[in-house]
Amino acid sequence: VQEEKIFAGKVLRLHVCTMEGAEWLEEVPEDTTVEKLKERCLKHCLPGSLEDPKTVTHHKLIHATSEKVLTDTKTVLEENIQDRDVLLLVRKRAPTLLPKMSDVVAEEKRKQEQKAPDKDAILKATANLPARSVDRTVTHHNMRDFQTELRKILVSLIEVAQKLLALNPDAVELFKKANAMLDEDEEDRVDEIALRQLTEMGFPESRAVKALRLNHMSVTQAMEWLIEHADDPSVDAPLPGQAPAEAPAEGAASSAEAAAGPSSEEGREEAKDELTEIFKKIRRKREFRPDPRAVIALMEMGFDEKEVVDALRVNNNQQNAACEWLLGDRKPSPEDLDKGIDTNSPLFQAILENPVVQLGLTNPKTLLAFEDMLENPLNSTQWMNDPETGPVMLQISRIFQTLNRT
Repeated sequence: VQEEKIFAGKVLRLHVCTMEGAEWLEEVPEDTTVEKLKERCLKHCLPGSLEDPKTVTHHKLIHATSEKVLTDTKTVLEENIQDRDVLLLVRKRAPTLLPKMSDVVAEEKRKQEQKAPDKDAILKATANLPARSVDRTVTHHNMRDFQTELRKILVSLIEVAQKLLALNPDAVELFKKANAMLDEDEEDRVDEIALRQLTEMGFPESRAVKALRLNHMSVTQAMEWLIEHADDPSVDAPLPGQAPAEAPAEGAASSAEAAAGPSSEEGREEAKDELTEIFKKIRRKREFRPDPRAVIALMEMGFDEKEVVDALRVNNNQQNAACEWLLGDRKPSPEDLDKGIDTNSPLFQAILENPVVQLGLTNPKTLLAFEDMLENPLNSTQWMNDPETGPVMLQISRIFQTLNRT
């Protein structure tokens, strides 16, 4: 018996497959190198291919289970191949050819031709063309000016509307109805169903109300907030900028006293006083109310609460704009928001002379719209679409645009 056969390694039966679908068994000792195994496989599936020495290097064996590419210099045992394992014989992908220098130059030239001109090139090419388009910066500036002037116009028109409506004998009754409408449409009204759900979970009512207001009446988010701030010592503190509950209006008592007045002159004086109180109450209801979340976020940056409320009022509750205002020159100031337009200016005179505006100023709803837009500019679109107040706002805008062009 030959010594090689006595000490020969274990013979493995391997299942070999090709990409073309050929399959067969190869029996090789475990000390066979992967390169020798690959040669045997190529002889089986590609007869005569070994005449080209590159054929072996252009193929590779892959272990099907581990998807590992076998190394040519290692043995079957070193690659941990077991009996009845499946191997895949595949041809290696040809390496990507490097582009020719002429092709690279041509591609760069094409990119340069398609490249957009820069600002200097555009200005040079259009230097002799007459200007036809409107300057966008001027347009944006005019829009900003309109928003600033509109607020001043509203402040002055509110004073005019109050004086006109005070002359109406039915003004008190009209504004009582308007006041009742505001009570029904109170922004701080809490969703009763949502509040009941939270109180049934065991949360105190006042704390649940605060959580709902902070989370836009979302029960889930309010519950998460309550759990997160359960141990917070300031959890029951009122929201920053939140107005305390108003005592019952004195207007009702004044109304009763006015009705019992002995003389018509005294009745008119008391009615006038009552109308003034109603105006004040409407103004209080339309007072600016800062976004609690924005207030808390800005106060956490180190700003004082009053400064934060002023910043949000000037910037229509926009947190980012309010932050820039606090860090900048703080213009316009909150005091500038309460200044009206010059009553002798051509713009204000033209507005007062407009018949549509004159008729609208005798409508209590117009005054309510002015008050609302004064403190909540984002509600302007709502009043522009209203059939009663929309025509008035449209005329004001047209008059401003016409005088601004001249």
